[in-house]
Amino acid sequence: MKPKIALVEDNPDNRLLVQAILEDAFEISEYETGILALEGMREDRPELVLLDISLPGMDGTEVLLRMREEESLRSIPVIALTAHAMTGDRERFLSQGFDDYLTKPIVDDEELVRVIRALLASGRTQD
Repeated sequence: MKPKIALVEDNPDNRLLVQAILEDAFEISEYETGILALEGMREDRPELVLLDISLPGMDGTEVLLRMREEESLRSIPVIALTAHAMTGDRERFLSQGFDDYLTKPIVDDEELVRVIRALLASGRTQD
């Protein structure tokens, strides 16, 4: 059985790219907004979340905060997948509680898969 990943991304092209990279190895649920993602993850809990920061309505940092407040979602590893790539952004997002940080556009498919597999192997998703 493939590990479940939630992809929270409002840009359809970015969702399509991530789906193309990951669909052979992972089961992917896609969400366009943070609100839809939180609702969906409560019903179908993923093992890992790829979370865009710049989302309409509720940004990725707010989604992460709400996940960490919910018992059923708190232990899920979350990777910030963002175009925010200025000096200090990585450290800022990691200090906010993200488990890892990758920039868009994705230029290294293997790095994305490697980071996902490392977090899944860490066992953090166990309740």
